[in-house]
This record gives sequence, C-alpha cells and structure tokens, in this order.
Amino acid sequence: MSLTRAQFLRGAALSSAAVLGARPPEIRKLKDVVVYQDKRFYNAFPSIVRRPDGELLTAFRRAPDRRLAGAKACSHTDANSYLVLVRSRDSGETWTKEPELIHAHPEGGSQDPCMVQLRDGSILCTSYTWYQMPEVQASADRPAPRFRFLGGYIVRSQDGGRSWQGPFYPPPLPGRQLTDPFGRLIPVFNRGAMCQGRDGRLYWVIHYSKSNERLYPSDVHLMISADGGRNWTYSCPVASDDKIEFNETSLYETPKGDLVAFIRTANFDDHTVVARSTDRGKSFQPWQDAGFQGHPHYALRLPDNRVWLVYGYRHRPFGIRARILDPECTNLASAPEIVLRDDGGSGDLGYPWATLLPGGRILSVYYFNQADGPRYIAGTICG
Repeated sequence: MSLTRAQFLRGAALSSAAVLGARPPEIRKLKDVVVYQDKRFYNAFPSIVRRPDGELLTAFRRAPDRRLAGAKACSHTDANSYLVLVRSRDSGETWTKEPELIHAHPEGGSQDPCMVQLRDGSILCTSYTWYQMPEVQASADRPAPRFRFLGGYIVRSQDGGRSWQGPFYPPPLPGRQLTDPFGRLIPVFNRGAMCQGRDGRLYWVIHYSKSNERLYPSDVHLMISADGGRNWTYSCPVASDDKIEFNETSLYETPKGDLVAFIRTANFDDHTVVARSTDRGKSFQPWQDAGFQGHPHYALRLPDNRVWLVYGYRHRPFGIRARILDPECTNLASAPEIVLRDDGGSGDLGYPWATLLPGGRILSVYYFNQADGPRYIAGTICG
C-alpha cells in the first residue's frame, strides 16, 4: 500500500514525537465558579467526587457565622458545625441551592468532610468532632479549654449521597492512650484524601496527637482496610520528628504502585513534605522537603498520568496554587507553580480538592474569602 505525502509526513511527525518525547499539553485557568455561598454561614473544608453518571457532589462543613452576632473572628470550632453537600449536573457550572445534610454529630461539631468514591460506587466520608466544654474555673497558668477533641468517624453512602449510614468509628492509634472528655479512647482521624489501591485495599494516612493535652503536636501513620473501610489495621509510621510536626495528609498511588503522602507541616516554615512507600504501605522512606510552601494538598491523576497537585497558599497574596507533577511525583520542587487565585482576603481559605471534568478539564474546589468577608465554597476550572 502506497502512502500519500501527507500520510508520510504525519507518520514521521508521530514517530519523532514518540522518540523525542512529545511536549505535554499546557493546562491553563479557564474560569472561577461559586459552588455555595450564604452570608449567614461559615462554609469551609470541601471535598468533591464525580459520580459514574457525571454528577458532581461537593461536601463541606457549614456553621453559623458568629461574627454576625458580635464574635471578633471566625472559628474552626463550633458546636453547631455539620456536614452537607451540594450537586451539579452540568460539570460544575451551576449547583443546587439548598445543601443536603450528610451528618450532624449528636455530641459535637463536625469538621472537614473528606469523601472517597470506591470502585463499587459507594462513597465514604471521614470527619472528626469537637465537644464544647462547660464553663469551668481555670487556673492562672492553665486556661480551661473551650473545646475538647472527640476524634474521627466515618459515614457511608450506597446511593450517591442521598442517604448515609453511620457514624462508624475507627480504632485509636495503638500505643497512645489519648482520651476524650468522657474517658473514651480517641479514634484516629485525618483531614485529607485516602486512596483505594490497585489491590482494592484502602490506604489512609491519619494524624494523631502525641499528648492528651491538645491536638498538637502530632505525627502521621498509615491505616489499611481490606473491607471497604469497615475495619482498619495499623500498618506503620509515615512521618514523625521531635521538632517538626506533621498533620493533614493526602495519599496518592502512582502508576508504578508507590504510595506518596503529601503532608502539611508546622514549625517548618509551612513547607510541604512528602513521604513515599515502595512496598505497598509496609514502610515509608524518610520524609523529604518538597521545596515549596502551601497546605493542605490534593493529588489528582490526569488522563496522561501526570498529577495535578493543588494546595492552599496562606501567604500574601493569599489564594490557591497548583503544580503538575510527573507520573511518579518525582519533580516536586522543579514543577512550575500555577496560581489559580491570588485575591484572597486573609489566610483563612484553601483546603482544595479536585476532580476531572469531560474533555480532560479539571475542577478544583476550595473555601475562600475576599476582603475577609463571608467564607464560601468556590471552584476553578482549568483545561
């Protein structure tokens, strides 16, 4: 069979690209969207999943904005915070107006709903709870805490978020006898993404306090579930240090099968750090400084196996940033930084999560404020 000149040139170009390595497509910001906003509420800490039929679910924590009643500032602890979600059927352009309740904990305020969609279509959502303490007499050197920590819990949906079962409580961290105000051992918890590995197991990096006095300082450890999150087994430490503390962590499995943990730090100039497991979570290599600031993180696999790493930026100019990593997440420091937003009104913003849209576009959702106004759930579409 003879080839036309156009066919020959096209084939030669494809062959050259395969040999030389084709330049990956550039990803640019297309637009910002508002996911949910109501000036009566402090809306924060979203996560997002895309259902098999294309419907998008964004979960977030909603609480009254106490500043409207005279509070000096917004607070991340509130006895009336609870988990809700909104939906979009047009790839994030518009969203349902009235949020649906995921869970209101009977004992305290819930935080940070972190959803993961399993291969069977079910959705797990992890959260954790604060308990408002009664007013008690405090000593001069030991102020009475307004809130005490109750630990983590999980709820599950089998019908696309229409109904939820639970809460189910994971175990405490072995070897640490940390208790809540009622003397119960505190279940493990985390703000960040767990991942379902190619082996079907769930891998969850949790963070846990080192003392019973307060939530921090903390370190991070790996829990594994072989039954879809119903039962959890402790595996190994992920990162710990005497001076630097590690907390909110998202986990990602590379095409090669490595587990890469993207970890928020304190006492380390807000540097991101990463820890890697090459043995299916039996152990993690020593953590490494990623070389940039920002927290917390979410890692999304793109159609060409590159990784969209999005994170909050709580330094001036406040906003949301991202990097595009190679498939094995080895170019953290050298990957160019993409500024999605730089118009934030204060550092009380961020906590992004992301999903793919049709045509390879990316929707990153996060909470945001402008001019220190009401906190709302926003999104940025890139492509």
